[in-house]
Amino acid sequence: MSGYRHALVTGGAGFIGHHLVRRLLGNGIAVSVLDDLSMGQRQRVDPAARFIEGDIRSPEAVREALAGVDCVFHLAARVTIRGSFESFYDDMDINLMGTANILRELPASNVRHFSLASSMAVYADCESAVPVPESHTTNPIAPYGVSKLAAERLCAQMLATAGIRFSALRYFNTYGPGQTFTPYVGVITIFINRLLAGEPPILFGDGEQRRDFVHVDDIVAGTVATLAGEPGIYNLGTGRDTSVRELAQQLLALLGPERTVEYAAAQEGELRNSIADVSAARRGLGYRPTRRLAEELPELVEMLRAAVR
Repeated sequence: MSGYRHALVTGGAGFIGHHLVRRLLGNGIAVSVLDDLSMGQRQRVDPAARFIEGDIRSPEAVREALAGVDCVFHLAARVTIRGSFESFYDDMDINLMGTANILRELPASNVRHFSLASSMAVYADCESAVPVPESHTTNPIAPYGVSKLAAERLCAQMLATAGIRFSALRYFNTYGPGQTFTPYVGVITIFINRLLAGEPPILFGDGEQRRDFVHVDDIVAGTVATLAGEPGIYNLGTGRDTSVRELAQQLLALLGPERTVEYAAAQEGELRNSIADVSAARRGLGYRPTRRLAEELPELVEMLRAAVR
């Protein structure tokens, strides 16, 4: 891993973060975790990692977390799209100003590499269901996307000035074990939880929104690959699309073939088409997503079923 010895993972008690922590430890890299546990869970963090409970907006917490660190994976954020209209101030405060606080503390550290977890929400909508490259127009339609795009641009400027390697990773719709249920994030987890509770999946609008569902293991593999890969801005998805209606039908087949979906009004801030062109990540990171949604759903259903028993 290009000589890196100690990583900081902000948000390391969260869904993607705790998987990333385990992968880094497995690769022989020491890990510190900074998480305020607002969404993350302390028990998820591997005992081999050093844990600091704190807010990324706190200079003291960030300084403590950066001690001895030579690379940073910045995942801590408020992650919501529809909900970001009513919580736009908090989104900007945490996602942008929290990032700025980390950047402010870097000059006094030994950090040589910085990876930012960004989002497909930075893109403008696409008229057709085709994979979008990193050059696609960045014109977010929700405040969450605005906060992530601003964080990307701030990192690019300040880290270039500091001579620190930087990669921004635009995660697409990530799913997998350990995703916390919320009303706003993770449509697969939302649908499965509703079906297990005897409730129908709810489709907003016509349900034909097309999404690139990518397994958390592939996201983690792409994220770790930034340590040895070319710095840059990269989409992390699969390049394959599934409509939200198709997803619901697949889950109904597993959990309730006799049931049907419900429809509700289209929601503000949702992209119609969100599919990743991962060509750049293949070239620059050696990224090769291996998990396929249809093959992973049965196991994920059983994991969530066991969790509610």
